[in-house]
Amino acid sequence: MTDAEKIYEILKDLTDEDLSEKGDTNLFETGLLDSMATVQLLLEIQTELNVDVPVSEFERSEWETPNKIIAKVQTLQ
Repeated sequence: MTDAEKIYEILKDLTDEDLSEKGDTNLFETGLLDSMATVQLLLEIQTELNVDVPVSEFERSEWETPNKIIAKVQTLQ
């Protein structure tokens, strides 16, 4: 499974939505992610993809869509 597929799987678990065809959906504006779900997302990414995501460096604008999450994770690997 690719990192992108894993991220879409994590997002589906958190949002109950299949976003694999909706990579530019703003997860915050649509209400799919709130602050608690964002923390869960970061923890899942750390666990599943072994990527350290420092909360102090979290910029919401860099994590607002599935495509941006995938790109950000790739830069952290």
